[in-house]
Amino acid sequence: MERLESILGSISSFVWGPPLLILLVGTGIFLTIRLGLLQVRYLPYALKLVFTKNQDTKSEGDISHFQALSTALAATVGTGNIVGVATAVILGGPGAVFWMWMSAFFGMATKYGEAVLAVKYRVVDAKGLMAGGPMYYLEHGLKQKWLGVMFAIFGSIAAFGIGNGTQSNSVAAVVRDTFNVPTWITGIILTVFAAAVILGGITTIGKVTSYFVPFMALFYIIAGAVIMVLNAELILPAIGTILTSAFTGEAAVGGAIGAAIRYGVARGVFSNEAGLGSAPIAAAAAKTDMPGRQALVSMTQVFIDTLIICSITGITIVMSGMYTDKSLEGSALTTAAFEQFLGPIGPIVVAIGLIFFASSTIIGWSYYGEKCFQYLFKNPSLLIVYRVAFIAVVFIGATVSLDVVWMFSDIMNGLMALPNLIGLLGLSGVIALETKRIVAKIKEEKAEAKEAARIGN
Repeated sequence: MERLESILGSISSFVWGPPLLILLVGTGIFLTIRLGLLQVRYLPYALKLVFTKNQDTKSEGDISHFQALSTALAATVGTGNIVGVATAVILGGPGAVFWMWMSAFFGMATKYGEAVLAVKYRVVDAKGLMAGGPMYYLEHGLKQKWLGVMFAIFGSIAAFGIGNGTQSNSVAAVVRDTFNVPTWITGIILTVFAAAVILGGITTIGKVTSYFVPFMALFYIIAGAVIMVLNAELILPAIGTILTSAFTGEAAVGGAIGAAIRYGVARGVFSNEAGLGSAPIAAAAAKTDMPGRQALVSMTQVFIDTLIICSITGITIVMSGMYTDKSLEGSALTTAAFEQFLGPIGPIVVAIGLIFFASSTIIGWSYYGEKCFQYLFKNPSLLIVYRVAFIAVVFIGATVSLDVVWMFSDIMNGLMALPNLIGLLGLSGVIALETKRIVAKIKEEKAEAKEAARIGN
């Protein structure tokens, strides 16, 4: 077993090495330039779309803009926002947080492009539901079905590990350590919860996540805000440390700037999944009149996940100064930092945050894996087999060690990105064209609203 773990560890390090990270960030930079800093110019409009009460109900699709975003956020906001950020700071120093921000900034353009293509090339399946994502735009847009098949294989396998077993394992461990609850009890509760949501399909998933995700995000954001307000004098020095370390390599492994960049970018991508091709599967189900409109909504996912939630974790850790304690790793570092500022409540906040984040990831990734499986096996009756297997792994993951499964799924997760990035670059012209359409439509709508206001006055 140790030999297998060593082999898989080496493969994972290779897959997630500099070439893939450069391709991921490079694609984001390319799209940012080609789309004219879209993530800056239209972020306010995108956020308005997310939180407007008048969601599109007439266009084709299965769920609303907000439900599609909530499903994607459910899958994306996971252990990476707590454990991943801490690991990045441990291995790359405080400067890793800055490079997480950079990967997120360019990742917003990548996420936008993915969603444009997902809606543009989505299809209606045998049950009358929307099906879309990289496998469909690789087949119908790029005309390379074999790449679509590759993505679907990697995605359907990765869902069991990264999006399922490892998440339930994290929840069971933190509940055991914090509240002394046996892992098998946590496993049963998680399994029942997952079954109740997953067996209902995308409409149930969308409804549940639209309530679940805002609550869990606000819970963690409010806890972070309390720390910031009560320790406001530490914020600017912490940000200064992050910026200085990003370009000097201070406190990074070996004192190298490269460590800050590598671990900051890697953990940033792990957290927001920009470029991996997972989130556009949810975007394809949205009710929307134009690909670009839902894509703007999807773009905010990276903003919320990394630039808000991950920043809370990262800045709190740097403010505490506890990243210099080499005995603390992963969630233990985040827990220690929160405990320093919130006392005995701190560990409970982190534990509840992990429970919410990991549980939601299981729900979101169940849909991703199912759609990949559906692409490979067209028979709708087989979907129940996948759902039942997925639900069973929730309990298994909570009660057994999954080191090998985690590493294997980690490899599959990285391999998902390769065909997806090929599709994004190859279809960048389509993304640019759809962007021109939505920008023109937004300008038209603003002009109409201005004229209506003038007449009303």
